[in-house]
Amino acid sequence: MKQTGTTMATAGIVYILVGMTAISVNDMLIKQLSGDYPLHQIVFVRSGVGILFSLILVQAEGGLSILKTRQPFLHLLRGLLVVVSNMTYFVALAVLPLADATALFFAAPLFITLLSIPILGERVGPMRMAAVVVGFGGVILMQRPWEGTAALEVNRLVLLLPVVSALTYALLQLMTRKLGATTRASALAVYIQAMFIVVSALFYVIAGGGRFVQGVSDPSLIFLLRAWIWPGEGDWVYLLGLGLNSAIIGYCLAQAYRLADAATVAPFEYVGLPLAVLWGWLIWHELPDWEVWAGMALIAGSGLFVFFRERARARVVARTEVKARY
Repeated sequence: MKQTGTTMATAGIVYILVGMTAISVNDMLIKQLSGDYPLHQIVFVRSGVGILFSLILVQAEGGLSILKTRQPFLHLLRGLLVVVSNMTYFVALAVLPLADATALFFAAPLFITLLSIPILGERVGPMRMAAVVVGFGGVILMQRPWEGTAALEVNRLVLLLPVVSALTYALLQLMTRKLGATTRASALAVYIQAMFIVVSALFYVIAGGGRFVQGVSDPSLIFLLRAWIWPGEGDWVYLLGLGLNSAIIGYCLAQAYRLADAATVAPFEYVGLPLAVLWGWLIWHELPDWEVWAGMALIAGSGLFVFFRERARARVVARTEVKARY
């Protein structure tokens, strides 16, 4: 049965909601493990398990032949963007409250709206552009530029890492939109998992023995550089869960941006904000400061405004096209 635009958009929304729920669980588990294991070890185990689940999905969607591609460079670039996005975010997550890191990362939909202009050729009117500016105002508010480093309790560069992660995430999702026209979601997920395995294995070769962590005091750098250790018996459950979650995330996000346009899908990623606050409160007894609450409101509010503005514009265009036929 041929899918209509509405059906595909609805499917894209469902996939992004499932993917964002999986991401919130993923972030919670990684923050839990960040005090004992290096980031590249967690990523290696997670992706090693995740690629097995992704290959099962590949088999279900057509077999190993769908892994063949005529655009290897673009898939390589997309994989590198995923790695940079994840690494910068997780390094920040080791020292920032979960809600803070998540809220800063949610500059991603704002970046997607901006970058969709040159990359996808989408039109962004003055009202949507004003909303994007307001959203970035929320990002700046959460950076608390009026406070010194001592008051922030973390290195100011750490606060910028989730924003860098958001930018690279926006780029990779726009690439997903382009590559998804010719590549199945399961294949896109396998490429990403393979890239994570390669990069984390290289990290192990270079820093897996912990020789670069000597004398380092910054918790985020320690998380990145500490030595690999054999997981405790109870931690294997978390690591295997991360692997399954990783496969779900890679597949659902790729499928969401394959089936629906960026403006439709991106605003539904904001479900990650209340989930992050919930995990932070339940597990670490953290509640955001007023700057974070205000920043969340500005970022989420601007993103939702952009979404509803885009939906209204799409309805006007559709009505105009219908009238033109008669």
